[in-house]
Amino acid sequence: MNSAEIAERGSTILERLTTTQTPPPWELVVGTGVAALLLVVFRPTWRILRNAVTVAHEGGHAFVALLSGRRLNSIRLHSDTSGLTVSSGKPYGVGMVLTMAAGYPAPALLGLGYAALLGAHRITLMLWLTIALLVALLVKVRNAYGLLSVFVIGGVMFAVSWFGTDDAQAVLAYLAAWFLLLAAVRPVIELQRNRRNEPNSDADQLARLTRIPGIVWVLGFGVVAVCALVVGARLLLADVEGVCVPPLTHSTCAPAAP
Repeated sequence: MNSAEIAERGSTILERLTTTQTPPPWELVVGTGVAALLLVVFRPTWRILRNAVTVAHEGGHAFVALLSGRRLNSIRLHSDTSGLTVSSGKPYGVGMVLTMAAGYPAPALLGLGYAALLGAHRITLMLWLTIALLVALLVKVRNAYGLLSVFVIGGVMFAVSWFGTDDAQAVLAYLAAWFLLLAAVRPVIELQRNRRNEPNSDADQLARLTRIPGIVWVLGFGVVAVCALVVGARLLLADVEGVCVPPLTHSTCAPAAP
C-alpha cells in the first residue's frame, strides 16, 4: 500500500467515523451472538479469550482511579488471566472504594456502550474508540504479557478496521459487543466460587473497606452484568427483522406489516 492509498484509506475512515453505517443483516447479528455465547461457555476458548475480559476489568480500575483523583502507577496482565492495577492515594475513602468496585462491572458496561454505538449504526466509531482506549491503556502496562495482550487485541481491531470489508468490520464489532455482554457474567460467578481460596478478591477488599459483606458486592456485580446484558441485547437486536424487541417502556411491539 503506497502513500496515496494510505491517505485515501485514512480519509475514508475519518469520514466513516462521523457517519453511520448500513445495519448488517439479521443473520450476522444473531449469528455473532450465538458464536459469542459458545466462546464464553466452551472452556478452551474461554481460557484464551478471558484475557480480553481482564483487559476491560483492569481498564475499569484504571479509569475510575484517574476519575477519582488517584495516581495511576501501573497495570499488569498475567497469563493466568489475572491482573493487577496499582494506584496511589488514600487507602480508604470514596475514591478507593469506587476504584476497587469498578473492575467487575467494567466489561459489562463497555459491552453496553458497544451495543449503544452499534444500535446507532456506528460500527467504525466503535472499532476506533476501542483502539484509542487500548492505546491509552498501553501507556501504563508494565509487563511483557500485558503488552502482548493489548497489542494483539489492538492489532486485530486495527487490521479489520483498516483492511477489512464492511461485513468483516460488522462481524468483529458485533462479536466483541456480544462477547463482553455475555462474558461479564461468568467472572462474577467465578469470583463467588473462588472467594474461599482468594481472601483478597475485589469483593473481600471492598468488604473490609466498607463493612458491607462481600456477598453483597458480588450480587451487585451480578446485577450490573445481567442488566447490561438485557439492555445491550435489546439494542443489538433492535434492527433485526421479525424479532419483537419492545422498548424499555410499557408499550409493545407493533405487528409486522403483511
